[in-house]
Amino acid sequence: MRDTRFYRTLMMALAAVVLAFAPVSAQVLVQCPGDSNGDAIPDPGSPGYDPNVECLHLTGGDGFAKMADGRPLYIFSFSDVTGVPEVNVMTEGILAAHWPAPVMAVDEGEDFYLTLTNVGMLMRPDLFDPHTVHFHGFPNAASVFDGLPESSIAINMGASLTYYYHLVEPGTYMYHCHVEATEHMQMGMLGNLYVRPRQNRLPNGTMLGSWMHHNPDYNPVLGLDDPLVGDKYVYNDGDGSTRYDVEAALQLGGFDHVFHEQHVQVQPLPFASMRDTYPMINGRGYPDTVNPGPIGEPIDPDTLEDLNGAVHSQIETSLITATSGDRILIRLSNLNITAVDTLISPSIPMEVVGIDSRELRTEDGSTPIHYMTNSYTLGGGQAADIILDTTGVAPGTYYLYAANLNYLSNYQEDFGGMMTEIHIN
Repeated sequence: MRDTRFYRTLMMALAAVVLAFAPVSAQVLVQCPGDSNGDAIPDPGSPGYDPNVECLHLTGGDGFAKMADGRPLYIFSFSDVTGVPEVNVMTEGILAAHWPAPVMAVDEGEDFYLTLTNVGMLMRPDLFDPHTVHFHGFPNAASVFDGLPESSIAINMGASLTYYYHLVEPGTYMYHCHVEATEHMQMGMLGNLYVRPRQNRLPNGTMLGSWMHHNPDYNPVLGLDDPLVGDKYVYNDGDGSTRYDVEAALQLGGFDHVFHEQHVQVQPLPFASMRDTYPMINGRGYPDTVNPGPIGEPIDPDTLEDLNGAVHSQIETSLITATSGDRILIRLSNLNITAVDTLISPSIPMEVVGIDSRELRTEDGSTPIHYMTNSYTLGGGQAADIILDTTGVAPGTYYLYAANLNYLSNYQEDFGGMMTEIHIN
């Protein structure tokens, strides 16, 4: 591998020079109502401030991730630079790609402004790839914000674009770069995204029966005479049937290590023979999936160099911790471009309450038609909302894992891959 310290120092210097002499139109630009200093954080009291506005600033670039057997792999992905002043974004975003991409958790009814800045590829200076953010399955305010290059805008190196979304539909989604999608998604430009329903934010004491007057049915989980006091729901169900206590967003996927290694070595990419050799949940293979903290940095086996320059690239755990009696919501998504994935819960039955950001209810909306299972299968681009009810479940360790047994490995290392644990206290 190349000396990333040299390239990082060189690219930071070049970025500083480019920003110093570039015209205003080519510089980092954050658009966030109420943000007074360009860090993508609205400031109360500033002109344009609205408490119903949320902003986020991502960079698109490259970096490295460490597989569960210790192998470092070159990646493309996004990094969260919210709170970083515009003048520092290019240097902060270099070699800072996160795997998976940062989680986006937003609320129905908000206006969401997402700025994407393309910082370029430190390890592939021969590439000038643009990037986009595509909210998969989400109804966009306009096609220009969809992230599909053919009908919207792609962001070139050294430039920024702010996407606008009016969050009108709750549910579990996902996001990814849609430029050269097969390549950029295999390289890691994938992330969890979900929208929480308005029902979560009703004032304490509000009666479900008065708010959701279209549904007069009494539900044994939450009677219509019971007030809402800080409960959490997957959807605006009106009867409490999607209530949960603990939430976990789990994204299934995998890497073909040959593809990633050929990429950083500037060799022809094996698209036709692409096969995931590292199945993962949230960018980790077991036992890294149950590590509650960031994964240790990827190390070059030849030089023993920290390839990310002390940037933690894998911060999303897949470990689920709950108390007996809790209802666990799993926001399950799959952005795998090579395989269909099946996740099994052998000991705690799954209640499927929503598919592709739609609650399962009768056509008139009056009755939930959730169903029970012990496994769920998703193709690429699909999502499901699954509740595990731990009432009567004894304290202990329980498992979620892939039905495809060849996915329970970290390449040639067995007893790993697409598996995680649920700890019931």
